[in-house]
Amino acid sequence: MSALPSTKKVLLMGRSGSGKTSMRSIIFADYLARDTMRLSPTIDVEYSHVRFLGNLHLHLWDCGGQDDFYRNYLEHMRDHIFRSVELLIYVFDIESEEEGNDFSQYVDVVEALEQHSPDARVYVLVHKMDLVKDEARESIFMDKRASILSQTGGQLRISFFRTSIWDETLYRAWSHIVYSLVPNTALLESNLNAFCALCGTDEVVLFESTTFLVIAHATFMPHSDIHRFEKISNIIKQFKLSCRKVQAHFEGMLVRHHRVTALFENLTRSTAIMLISSDPEVMHTTALAANVSQFRAQLRLCGLIE
Repeated sequence: MSALPSTKKVLLMGRSGSGKTSMRSIIFADYLARDTMRLSPTIDVEYSHVRFLGNLHLHLWDCGGQDDFYRNYLEHMRDHIFRSVELLIYVFDIESEEEGNDFSQYVDVVEALEQHSPDARVYVLVHKMDLVKDEARESIFMDKRASILSQTGGQLRISFFRTSIWDETLYRAWSHIVYSLVPNTALLESNLNAFCALCGTDEVVLFESTTFLVIAHATFMPHSDIHRFEKISNIIKQFKLSCRKVQAHFEGMLVRHHRVTALFENLTRSTAIMLISSDPEVMHTTALAANVSQFRAQLRLCGLIE
C-alpha cells in the first residue's frame, strides 16, 4: 500500500513588485527570466500545487503584495492564511525605496505566523541582487540581513539568501527550501553515498524532474565551485525547453569531456539523477544503466521514491 500524500503549505509573501511571481514562474512554470517582464501583479492569492518525490506535495500560496491585500490577510483572513504553514518565503527587493513599510509589513507577517504556526520556518530572500555591483553585494546583503533580523525577536527559524532571476542564486535558494521539506533526507543521502561508492563516480546528484531543483547529492571528489549544481539545473532546464520548442522529448543526456563525463537521466516520474566521473572507465553506459535501475529499486524498497 502506498503512503498517503504529505502536503506542505508554503506562503510566498513580500511587497508588490519585489519579484515573487517572477521567481515562482521561473522555478515552477518554465519561464525564462526575460519572459517575466510581461507578468501582471498577483491579485489576492494564487495557488500552485507541485509534487515532489511521489508523496510530497507542495501547496504554494503566492500572496499579492499590495497594501490593501495585506490588510485583508492580517485583519480578516489571518487564521486562513497563517494557520498550518510549513514555511514562509518572504521576498525583499534590495532597491525598494519603502524600507520602513517593507519592515513593518514583514514584522506583522512574522507575528501572525508565530501566532498561528509557531513551528514554521522562514526563508528571507533578498532579491534583485543583480542590480548591485559585484564588489558590493556581500556587504549590502549582510547589512540588509542585520536590519531584518533587528526587526524580529521571536523564536522562528530564519534563513537568508541573496537571489536574482538572472543567475544561479535563485536555484540555490529554492533548492535549499525544497530540501528542508523532503522527509528522510538522512536516509536518502545515505543511499546516494552508497550508490556513488558502488559506481565509483565523483558525484551523484538527485533532481526534481520538473523544476530541476537539487533534492540531495553525494560527493566523493571535492569541487571548488559551490554553485555548480544550480548552474547545472539552469543549463539542463534551458536545454529541456529547447527540446520542447522542436517537439522533441527530453529523456537525458551524456556529456563527455577529456577531464570529466556526466550522465543525466530520468530516475522516476518526478526525479532525475546525474552521475559525474573524472575516470572514463567508470562511465560505461550499459553498466551505469544497470546500476541506476538497481538504485531505483533500492529507493523504492526504502519508501524514498514512488
